[in-house]
Amino acid sequence: MRLNRILLSASLIVVALVVQVSILARLQLPGAVPDLLLLTVLALAMVYGPTGGSLVGFGAGLLADLAPPADHAVGRYALVLCVMGYLAGLAKPEGGKLRSATGPLVVVVGAAISSTLLYAGVGALVGDTAARDVGLGGLLFTASLYDLLLAPFTVPWIMALARRGEHDPVADASGSAGGDVAAGWLTSGGAKGLAIGRQRGLRARAMKSRVARAGRIKGVKRL
Repeated sequence: MRLNRILLSASLIVVALVVQVSILARLQLPGAVPDLLLLTVLALAMVYGPTGGSLVGFGAGLLADLAPPADHAVGRYALVLCVMGYLAGLAKPEGGKLRSATGPLVVVVGAAISSTLLYAGVGALVGDTAARDVGLGGLLFTASLYDLLLAPFTVPWIMALARRGEHDPVADASGSAGGDVAAGWLTSGGAKGLAIGRQRGLRARAMKSRVARAGRIKGVKRL
């Protein structure tokens, strides 16, 4: 991985981990905790590809394993995020540009479910029964729900930042940080609305110009 990738990824991962531990984990939501760290890994993996995604996931997971108040074996979450980063990297959009929100949303839901199952499975191997006590079904539902709700406000912008760091021509041509990426998430029908609005605006301008021309013609005739 290039230096700018490493620096950007490390910065985003640290920020995501701090927000997750200091804010999201303190919300006391029922079931799982919104996994901002997982969403950050998924977003970076969908820009860097499977190899970069697995490396980012391993580093993020290892940092989460070592950061307090971690209460699980070191390497457990590193393994989970490494696998999730690799799989999300396989879903990297062709040409690096998102055409719709469907693909990334499927990746987010699939990763939320898979990471919870894998984390619980590894925990069962090392004797951790916490997931069994809470209820695996409830964890799967709440993890998917929270991550799905949080994804539109995080994933497209992280992908845009990663592309900017890569000096991706697709991102440079977008004109704004997150322009083409966010469009597929937050404004699924927004493009149609903008197109209709532009058409109406053009019609209004054409009507005004016709009225103005008619006024000029009448004025000439009056003269």
